[in-house]
Amino acid sequence: MDDVIIIGGSFAGLAGALQLGRARRKVTVLDTGLPRNRFAGHSHGLLGHDHKPPLDILAEARQQLARYPTVKLVNARAESVSGAIDDFSVVTDDGETLRARRLILSYGETLRARRLILSYGVIDQMPDVPGFAEGWGTSIVPCPYCDGFEVAGQHWGLVWSGRQSHNQVRLFHDWTDRLTVFADGHDIPPDIRADLARRNTPVVDGRIIEIAHHGGHNATVKLDTGPNVAVDILFAHPRNKPSASLHQSLGLATVDTPVGIILKVDERRETSMPGIYAAGDLANPLTPPSVTLASSHGAMAGIFAQQSMLV
Repeated sequence: MDDVIIIGGSFAGLAGALQLGRARRKVTVLDTGLPRNRFAGHSHGLLGHDHKPPLDILAEARQQLARYPTVKLVNARAESVSGAIDDFSVVTDDGETLRARRLILSYGETLRARRLILSYGVIDQMPDVPGFAEGWGTSIVPCPYCDGFEVAGQHWGLVWSGRQSHNQVRLFHDWTDRLTVFADGHDIPPDIRADLARRNTPVVDGRIIEIAHHGGHNATVKLDTGPNVAVDILFAHPRNKPSASLHQSLGLATVDTPVGIILKVDERRETSMPGIYAAGDLANPLTPPSVTLASSHGAMAGIFAQQSMLV
């Protein structure tokens, strides 16, 4: 039996594994190799790794974890989770468990652990707009802390997604004074429109029907009414959802945010079920997403999971 099984091996999961490995705890990390920021050419704002490709950072982290003999990295998906604190079972996607009244047949691998860390992240739900998915991570991005410095002072666009977008307008002015808001069919209240006008931020009405890309960050936003608008970079905040449904089968408490649901955790990163911890974008109430925060929360989850097993 492992001490901890970590489901999701991106920045949060590997940070948790590092802390547990250094505490000589037996850990298995299950990962599908599909981190959320795999579409980005570079990761920014992570101390010691600024402007490195995110996949390179993760590859280096896995190499560093190889020096800890109690940490095992497995390329597999967790299909189901059951049990309770001190005796959790995880069935991976290369196996199936069939149960009857007097017979248990197992195919593949069933892992057991005293604690779980859920760090399987979220999936961004691309709108049905031609060119949006193709530009995600290059000419269309969500985070000014991740990409703002490289395009500071240029013409930015923001796809309105709700009242939270008003705060984005205020935030963006630390990087640029040239910002255009695309209402994209949203009814922006008059008081917010007045504030945008006061900030010299034009609002373009109409729905976005296509986004054309011209290499690098540049994009042209095509609308169902009015002329097209070219921007140097386009910021958008599509809704997201957890990349797996394990939390639903476990009945874990969640929290609604403007862009989707996340798992509810306490100050020790523990979920509503004792013995299960969560970290990364799956349990981060703050936007925009951050590799730094994911790594920090993953390390915290690992440390608190380890401390919960002390005798």
